[in-house]
Order: sequence, then structure tokens, then C-alpha cells
Amino acid sequence: MKKKQRTFVTLAMLALVLVAIACAVNPVSGKKELMFFSEQQEIAMGRETDQALRQQFGIYPDKALNDYVNRVGQSMVANSHRPNLKHYFAVLDTPVVNAFAAPGGYIYVTRGILALMNSEAELAAVLGHEMGHVAARHSLKQMSGQMLAQIGLVVGSIISKDIRKFAGLASIGMQLLFLKFSRSDEYQADALGIRYARQAKYSPGEMLRFFSALENMSAEATSHRIPTFLSTHPMTADRIAKVKEMVSSQDVRLAIRKDEYLRRVDGMIYGDNPRQGFVENNVFYHPEMAFQFAVPASWGVDNTPRQVVVGEKEGKAALLLQAEASSQDLDQYLLAKAQGFGQAKLLKSTSDPVQRLEARHAYYQVPQEQGEALAIRLSCIRKDGMVYSFVAMSTYGGANTYQPVMERAILSFRGLSDPRYLGRGPQRLALARPDGRRTFQKLLNDAGVDPKLWKQLAVFNSIKLEAVPEPGQLVKLVK
Repeated sequence: MKKKQRTFVTLAMLALVLVAIACAVNPVSGKKELMFFSEQQEIAMGRETDQALRQQFGIYPDKALNDYVNRVGQSMVANSHRPNLKHYFAVLDTPVVNAFAAPGGYIYVTRGILALMNSEAELAAVLGHEMGHVAARHSLKQMSGQMLAQIGLVVGSIISKDIRKFAGLASIGMQLLFLKFSRSDEYQADALGIRYARQAKYSPGEMLRFFSALENMSAEATSHRIPTFLSTHPMTADRIAKVKEMVSSQDVRLAIRKDEYLRRVDGMIYGDNPRQGFVENNVFYHPEMAFQFAVPASWGVDNTPRQVVVGEKEGKAALLLQAEASSQDLDQYLLAKAQGFGQAKLLKSTSDPVQRLEARHAYYQVPQEQGEALAIRLSCIRKDGMVYSFVAMSTYGGANTYQPVMERAILSFRGLSDPRYLGRGPQRLALARPDGRRTFQKLLNDAGVDPKLWKQLAVFNSIKLEAVPEPGQLVKLVK
């Protein structure tokens, strides 16, 4: 077949595929739209994304709180635009303030956003908003548009290359969590969130209080991989105005359930949880797993349940630490781990112990399709039935500068026995009932709350520091 004929056939096949996919009907609008993913693919993507999220970030280990969030979310499913789609609701174990939805009905709120909320009605409005994104398939619509753009640029390669790439549904699903929604998508999700909350007998006007708290919220730390709500769900004056227009005077008769909500979050971890690891004076400590190692000065640390990443500030080198329970021979364990490096050239290997712990080390040169080869050191250390794997990465040309720095960190790894660090615990939300005489600031001071948290707690309670809370109403403190 001639080249022109093959191109024509490819274009014809592609046109047929696009026509078939373009017949997808949006569940909310009822209109046909371009959609590269079937509902079955969407659900599979969500399932795999959920597994990846649980492994990488972790679900907050409080079954009662997760059950409560799930119950509020499930109360709105029957009246949604996709009542037959099974929905899942969970609390992600991170202090970052955000809520998001993976494809296929997997919806998450962080414990950070739960700390910001003040009522069950707010929770319902936020969950309803995320349900709106799922119902209208906003994220998949964005991804389909991006794929169409790629098709327009590289028509001849779509079948052979891009489809295979997009077949890895889990990786796409993770990317969708970080998409920034368009204004029109946010307007629609707000409208759907109000509708779903109202139909479940919640007062949707509480969404406005939530928006106000978001606008007043202090900037989140940038060390977390999950973005904040404002970065993925951009706030505008028009958006707030539209929500005000949608709220009815009759909505005030519907449920708010403030006290019930606050009792549910009473005792919830606030901020970073040092039990899962923390940095102090250039040392990373992990109380639960009882280990420590030195962190290079001025390098950043990103700590998740799956791994610890220590990175040079300009991104020129990185040290990754992962751990898993294993009784496998350490030499075999290292070889299996190194298979992930691809076509790596082994330069040397040693079996020098680390702080009297059994260890194996291997040094590789790893070629890249584009750019300079990488220098990678893999060190596997056995401690208490666990194998701790350090991967030190830099460009091959920068190895002399950065590999010795990372080596010092690796060789500092040891067990943690100091009770000052082993016993370090998290701060938790606590409730108090004001007496009607003291200002909120005086109340926080008398309760011994760290002054650094006062402004944040004022936002989280929707009250000014100099204001006097009404007697008897519950407020959130931190202890």
C-alpha cells in the first residue's frame, strides 16, 4: 500500500473512532460531547487511582470519621445526575486544605479541609460540588480535549503511540486530581453542589461561609504534593456572586448541624503528624518506625506514607527513601530493586554495614533518551524486619558534587531511641464552650494554644480574634 493510501486509511479509521466517541451524552446537560473514555474505563481509572492514593498519601485512620463523611455523601447520590454510579467518599490523611474527585465517583476530602469547615451542611455542599464534577465528567472532558489537540498535531502517531500511553489509566487519573478547572466548570459544579445539598435537606447557603473561610485562609505550606483547594478550584468574585443568587431565602429552614459536625472532628489530628516523620535541626525522625537520618542543609523534604524525598533546592539531585517488610536475601533484594532502573550499567557494589546494620550498596550509570546520563546509588539496609532502600540520583556530571552529600545522609541512617523524638505526637482539634465574657484571643491564650496558630484558628472558626464568642457555642481549639 502506498504511503498516501496508508495515511488516508489511518485518517479514515481515526475519523470513525472520533465519531463513535463523540456520541457520548453528558449526564448533566443531556448533550452529546467529545469523550475518549467510556464509563467502564472511567470506573477502572478511578479504582486504580484510589489504590494509588491510598498507598501514596494514606486514608485518615479513623473509621468513624470516614463512615460519617461517607454517610453525608451517600445521602446525596440518589438525587444526583448519576444515581446508578457507585460513589465512594473518604478522608485523605493530609493537612492540606482540599477536596477533589477521581474519575468514577471516588471523592476525597482532606482532614485539612475538615478542620476548616464548621457544619455538616458545609461538608454536604463541598461533597456535592465534587459530585458535580463527577456527574458532568469535567476532568475527563479536559483530558479528552487535550488528547484531541495531540491528535491534531500528530495524526499519524496517535494509534501507535498515544493510545498505548493513555491505556495506563491509573497515571491519567492521578494527573486529573491536579487539573485546574475552568470557570464554567466551577460554576456548574457549584450549582450542582447546591442542588444536591438542598435535595438532601441541607442548607446550601453554608457554601458561602466556606468560601469566605477559604479566602481568609493563610497560605498552606508548599512541602506537600497535593495542591490547595484554591489552586485547583479557582475562586472569583463572579463565582461567589452566582452562588449568592442561587441560594434561596427558604434554605435557612434546612439543616446546618454545626454541633454534630464539630463533635465528629473533635480529636482529629491538626497539621502535620510527627508520628509519620518530621525534620528538626537537619535530621529526619520517624517515631513510629524508629529511625533517623541526617538531611543535607537547605534541601527540601517531601514526606508521604509511600516514601520520603529529599531534594536539592534547584532540583539537581534527589534522595529517595522507601521501606517494606522483607526477609529476602539482601543481595537478591537489591538486584530486584535495581531492575527498575532499566538499562543501567553497574559500576561497583559493596556490602559495607551502615551504623552496624546489614547493608548492600550498588552504583550505576543510567543512560537517558535525552540529556545526560544519571548517576544512581542504591543502598538497601535491613532493620527490624524491614528493608530501607535509599536511591541517590544526580546527573553523571554532577556526581562528584552531590553523591558525597547524599552518601553522608545514607550512612547516618540509624535506629531511633531518644524518647524526646520517639514520644513526639501530633496536635489535635479540641472543642470548648465560651463563657460569653472573653475574647476569642483570650480564650485561646487561657487554653495554652500556641500564638502562631491564633490567626489560623480564627479563620477556622469564622470569628475575629478580638470578638467575643457567644456563650455556649462550640469553638475549635488545638491541643
